[in-house]
Amino acid sequence: MKKTIVIGAGFAGLSAAACLAKEGFDVVVLEKNATPGGRAREFQSDGFVFDMGPSWYWMPDVFERFFHRFEKNVSDYYHLKRLDPSYRVYYADGDFIDVPAGIPALMQLFEKVEPGSASALKKFLDEGAYKYAAGMKTLVYKPGLSVRELLDIDLLKGIWKLNLFQSLSRYVRKFFRDPRLISLLEFPVLFLGASPQKIPALYSLMNYADMALGTWYPMGGMYKIVEGMVKVAEEQGVTFKYDHAVTDIEVSNNSVRGVWTDGKYHPADFVLATADYHHVERDLLAPGAAQYSERYWNDRILAPSCLIFFLGLNKKVPNLLHHTLFFDEDIERHLSEIYDLPKWPTAPQFYVCCPSKSDDQVAPEGCENLFVLIPVAPGLSDGESIREKYFEMVIRRIEKLTGESLMPHIIFKRSYAHNDFKSDYNAFKGNAYGLANTLLQTANLKPRIASNKLNNFFYAGQLTAPGPGVPPSLISGQVAAGELLKRHKPHSKQSASPNVK
Repeated sequence: MKKTIVIGAGFAGLSAAACLAKEGFDVVVLEKNATPGGRAREFQSDGFVFDMGPSWYWMPDVFERFFHRFEKNVSDYYHLKRLDPSYRVYYADGDFIDVPAGIPALMQLFEKVEPGSASALKKFLDEGAYKYAAGMKTLVYKPGLSVRELLDIDLLKGIWKLNLFQSLSRYVRKFFRDPRLISLLEFPVLFLGASPQKIPALYSLMNYADMALGTWYPMGGMYKIVEGMVKVAEEQGVTFKYDHAVTDIEVSNNSVRGVWTDGKYHPADFVLATADYHHVERDLLAPGAAQYSERYWNDRILAPSCLIFFLGLNKKVPNLLHHTLFFDEDIERHLSEIYDLPKWPTAPQFYVCCPSKSDDQVAPEGCENLFVLIPVAPGLSDGESIREKYFEMVIRRIEKLTGESLMPHIIFKRSYAHNDFKSDYNAFKGNAYGLANTLLQTANLKPRIASNKLNNFFYAGQLTAPGPGVPPSLISGQVAAGELLKRHKPHSKQSASPNVK
């Protein structure tokens, strides 16, 4: 059995560890924090249960395909509830749209907002379905090590249908005119690391995921996914060691020999790092073993960071849904202040998750659990006075648009921003979502999933292929494990991706 160390127990680390152990590798996961999950950890306080990071459950097929690799189902580990309405969007003039579940209801909504747009939505989603099939079932399971991976005959036949060379902004405006519908269709890409004007229209596949495949919620919270994946990994024989921050990686003769955690040495035949890629290269590896210079990293376009508030209220808030978006300010200015001239935003758009609307397990009776997220540029100076300024700003705006008093009813409050991302995850520039999915940072133009300096060292996670987000990170671990198997277990039938029917 080959001794394999996986650094990090986020979605990428959990999926990689489970896949490698299934193939007979002796896998140990070394996790810096006290619990698994990475950015998807949870914490509990005063009767409230807070998911610390991801809160949207999209692309349910990706999770099912992962569990199917181990002859399991999602339902073996957690129960999914489809949200209807999927979410609410508040607009600048004080009105709001509730986005219903199911295409027929969506077509009715679009037709009401913009007469004649129902048929346009149908065509838009049909094209999104093609992109989803090509993107999420083919492209994302490729390791991104060579442009030859893209020379797939089926992909080449439909290359123009993918709209790789057209911006999402321009593409959406071919179908719709109403600014409310446009903002509704552009919002899913806001966390991919660039404005809709710079993101390829390929990513309208996310609209298909949102509207056709639905918005779901795992009862008990997003951490239930982590718990399920840990169980799968342990069933394959994976060993987890928490509070084991890797401090150094030992290299000899173009190979990793082992890693150090606070004075303890862990020998290894293979290492797969799912910790922050930049941190691994700059802080854990010797300079000669790193693939990329500091200048390279500083030239990368990062997806946003965020300022988060975890709030417990001693009252219910009727005019919030499970997911509520606040688009009541100038979105173009906010995007510019994230991507073009990075600064703390003047009047940001923001998002509120209220899982207690769907789940009485996450808040005491009669109380509400709120997760408030403001997308902001990475690399900003973060301090308590800045956090308080934005806390006051967003609470007052929620109160104004919902007509509800919040401030006197807050009985628990915790903030989280750049300094916390750096401290907890060694996040490059305090980023929250990884590397931006721009055209020049796609596929083989991302940092490599396999080291070209060390023959037994691999990477996975949101700073490498396929990119940011929960489903891509989960896939990244599978792809990295598949690449390791392909190179070091040549007779294995295991592939980088599960069979797709």
